[in-house]
Amino acid sequence: MTDLILSLQITALGMGLVFGAILLLWLMMVLLTLFTAEKESASLPKPEPAPVSEKGFKAQAAALAVAVALAEQELSTARPLTQPPTTIVSAWQLGMRTSQMSEKGNFRKR
Repeated sequence: MTDLILSLQITALGMGLVFGAILLLWLMMVLLTLFTAEKESASLPKPEPAPVSEKGFKAQAAALAVAVALAEQELSTARPLTQPPTTIVSAWQLGMRTSQMSEKGNFRKR
């Protein structure tokens, strides 16, 4: 009975240490974000972005995408692959392979 109690105590201690370490890391992350976050200054007003028409923005994005695609196409070294040459099997190899297949029972006559 004492072995069971000892094993439960070791398990509880291990789990407590794991969860304690997780909580400690969480606390450290919260403190780091509090101390290192940029403070918004209330004295300086934020500049408003210039109004851009949605149609002009889409046209610029499309033109940029076409330019990037054309540049990538020029840099591409892709070419069609050629078929490898067929191997020529000699009569001796064909006879040996056929006899091996018939010995194993994998040979079917048509």
